[in-house]
Amino acid sequence: MDLQSIKNRFNIIGNSPELNYALQVAVQVANTDLTVLIIGDSGVGKEAFSSIIHSLSSRKHNPFIAVNCGAIPEGTIDSELFGHEKGSFTGAVDARKGYFETVNGGTIFLDEIGEMPLGTQARLLRVLEAGEYIRVGSSKVQKTDVRVIAATNKDLLKLVEQNKFREDLYYRLSTVPIRVPSLSSRKEDIVLLFRKFAADFADKYKTASVQLDEDAKNLLLEYPWPGNIRELKNIAEQISVLSENKQISARALGRYLQPYSNNRLPAISHAQPQNEFQNEREILYKLFFDMKKDVNELKRMFLEVLQNPSVAAQNPSLINELKDLSNGHESGYLPAPATSYQPVQLSMPQPAAPVIMDNGIDEHEEIDESLNIMEKEKELIIKALKKHKGKRKDASLDLGISERTLYRKLKEYDIEEL
Repeated sequence: MDLQSIKNRFNIIGNSPELNYALQVAVQVANTDLTVLIIGDSGVGKEAFSSIIHSLSSRKHNPFIAVNCGAIPEGTIDSELFGHEKGSFTGAVDARKGYFETVNGGTIFLDEIGEMPLGTQARLLRVLEAGEYIRVGSSKVQKTDVRVIAATNKDLLKLVEQNKFREDLYYRLSTVPIRVPSLSSRKEDIVLLFRKFAADFADKYKTASVQLDEDAKNLLLEYPWPGNIRELKNIAEQISVLSENKQISARALGRYLQPYSNNRLPAISHAQPQNEFQNEREILYKLFFDMKKDVNELKRMFLEVLQNPSVAAQNPSLINELKDLSNGHESGYLPAPATSYQPVQLSMPQPAAPVIMDNGIDEHEEIDESLNIMEKEKELIIKALKKHKGKRKDASLDLGISERTLYRKLKEYDIEEL
């Protein structure tokens, strides 16, 4: 049977090379009993491939059942698949056959196999390897002859690395893998599919079939279709029912499409593994560098102010606040509240006394006085301590600095407490 006959029989629309290859593999493996793993995004039509395989196999006259593993609660999935004995758990009022018993001789399609619990995976592995299973609450081993076709929209190898899927089961299931292409990789089929869906819905709702203009067709091709064929079919049904004008423009079509941006494109893969906190770490580094820059700028401004004697004389309280703030940055402490500062009376150099020379002419003698800031600061601290008889708390209030800063200055200048 050629591919076109398969497409006509199972109502498959499309001519993309990826789709044709997937169908060819399904036809070739159908007449065997090999386990098949169908891989593809949600909405690409994986269940249709399981129907093709079963219908073309020697089991086609035997039962076929599709089971969504993600839709069955973890506590009951073992009972659903393998059955249970009466009284094996609360609510088990009677014995019950599982799917592997009722479908004996046929085919079972396990959709969303990546959602199957690990305990159930171990039971399934035994079925695949030995054709044996045990009902829940029983110790009797039973035989079954069921062909398993599994499907997933997840990366099972990644789940294996995360210890969420058994590695031995993965290799047992993927004897023959079939990858169903997403709709975004079948752009040549998008318009054909929309036309087919529109015609079907026009016949269903007894109305004229909608027609797309060229701009609308281009919009269909540009849209990423995250929901694949299922989403395209839903869009076609909405337009067929809701649109009064059967000639659809790009603007009219855009009202039915979900908004998207180019940011949804896949990111460039890096050779080196990226730490999930890398962005946060870079932000913290930048914050630290900015803080260091601010502190250095504060120190520079502080030195410029202190080197100007006129500013120091006019604003003694400001000078003391700047000193304490700078000291707080250097030591890693925050400065004390501004209300605790008291102005410091800075002793300014007095004018030199006139000296009478032998020639009778009054001249001023320049006195070489030290202007070193640290020495002046040390002198003020010593004077304050002497004034308050060694009481550091009173001395710090008089100096306009915190007691903590005064203590550090005593250590820094090696001043013995009085």
